[in-house]
Amino acid sequence: MKQKVIIALGLLLALIGGIYLSLSLKPAGMPEHASLYPQAREVPDFSLLDQQGQRFGKERLMGHWTLAFTGYTFCPDICPTTLAELKRIYPQLKAISPDIQVLFLSVDPNRDTPERLNEYVNFFEPEFIAATAEHAELFPFVRSLGMMYAIAGSTDTPDYLVDHSASITLINTKAQVIGRFKPVLAPGAMAVVNPEHILQDMPLILAGGH
Repeated sequence: MKQKVIIALGLLLALIGGIYLSLSLKPAGMPEHASLYPQAREVPDFSLLDQQGQRFGKERLMGHWTLAFTGYTFCPDICPTTLAELKRIYPQLKAISPDIQVLFLSVDPNRDTPERLNEYVNFFEPEFIAATAEHAELFPFVRSLGMMYAIAGSTDTPDYLVDHSASITLINTKAQVIGRFKPVLAPGAMAVVNPEHILQDMPLILAGGH
């Protein structure tokens, strides 16, 4: 009797383990880290100003794989860390596809002029694009990419902060949002996207024709 109970428990544990593995493991060829949406989301028309003072609209997303994230030049931690990590892997990203571009969306148009954005992104990588707009145009565009931001405190003070998403949104060559890379949450560590996750998943995403 005791032996039968042990066998039954063993079979039950094996069944539970199999179910867990089937739910947790992604099919071969699927991105391991990116959170892809069931359906691509069309990016609405928008009009921003880039670091060269030129219009940046939907047409400049077409034909490119865009890694977009929000931030601002006065950001003390997440933004410079994310930009530094993207700079580090940028040659590898371009080797995966020359059509990959990085878009830094400033959510602080009050302080981030085109001149300041140009100086800021050039420090990291001159090929990176930085763009912003007045909040009336910028906020709905950021929302359409699945991100958020909010001014923390009064803009009357020179050192105000801006709360913003730390994810990196992925836009395909048809100007459609297809998913995002989420920041890694770990005790005592800054919540930023792991650049190695991007390098691992981008070839699979491109091969999948998303």
